[in-house]
Amino acid sequence: MWQLLKQIARTDIPAGSVPDTNDAWITTQHQQIQQEILDVLGRALCIRQIDAGSCNGCELEIHALNNPYYNIEGLGIKFVASPRHADMLLVTGPLTLNMKEAVRRAWDATPHPKLVVAAGDCACTGGIFRNSYAVCGPLSGLLPVDVAIPGCPPPPIDLLRGILTALRSRPDAFVP
Repeated sequence: MWQLLKQIARTDIPAGSVPDTNDAWITTQHQQIQQEILDVLGRALCIRQIDAGSCNGCELEIHALNNPYYNIEGLGIKFVASPRHADMLLVTGPLTLNMKEAVRRAWDATPHPKLVVAAGDCACTGGIFRNSYAVCGPLSGLLPVDVAIPGCPPPPIDLLRGILTALRSRPDAFVP
C-alpha cells in the first residue's frame, strides 16, 4: 500500500492537452433537435431500452446519454419502463434464445407507429456471440429494424445520432 502511495506522489501531472472532440454539434443543435422532436411527435420521444443479452457495454453508453453533457431529457427524449408507453425500442445485445420471446412481446406491446433501433455490433450482426449456441442471430431476424448503430460499444454521440436518424426516417408515421 505504501509503495503505491509513493508511486502516486512521484508521478507528475501529464503535460498533454485535452483532446479535441467533434461532439460540439450537440450543443449547437440543441434547440433544433428539440424542435424537430416536437414537430414530429408533438411531445417527448419515449424510448424503451431492452437488453437482449448483452455484456452491458452498450448500456453504459446509453446511461451516459442521461448525464449533463448530453442531457437527452432536455432534448425531449426520455426512457420509459413499459413498452406500452414507448415510441421506440432501443435493443442492445445479441438476440439470445432466452430473450427472444420477451423482445417479441415488447414489440407487440408497443403501440403503432413504432421504431426499432439496434444498438451495438451484437444487436446488428450478433457480434462476437453470433456463433454461440445461446444466440439466435441479430435482431433483424426477429423484428424490422429501422436503424442499426454499429460499434462495440457505440459512443453516446453515435447513439444519439442513430435515435435521431430513426425519428427522421419515418416522420410521417407519427402525424395524427
